[in-house]
Amino acid sequence: MSSGSSARVTEILKVTGQVQGVGYRAFVQRVATRLEVSGFVENRPDGSVYLEASGSPDVLEKLVALLRKGPPASTVLDVERKKLQETALHVGPFEIRRP
Repeated sequence: MSSGSSARVTEILKVTGQVQGVGYRAFVQRVATRLEVSGFVENRPDGSVYLEASGSPDVLEKLVALLRKGPPASTVLDVERKKLQETALHVGPFEIRRP
């Protein structure tokens, strides 16, 4: 499936819209785990959802496409992306963090 030689990068993603209280973080965790993305997701006080995700660039593109759709009860207005570093910052399972 994935090769150890593929480059992994880390991105910060901020999702805005109706994304809290609708199962969005659990959705993100399921999708990220399926795509073999490492990192975490958490709610922010401003109503947004914040993620740090490490994976290959093509897998992160797939992740962002799924984040834009979200679970059925959500309404995603925007997904802001910023590359955090050129190499993977996170390893291991994708987790939900609670502030």
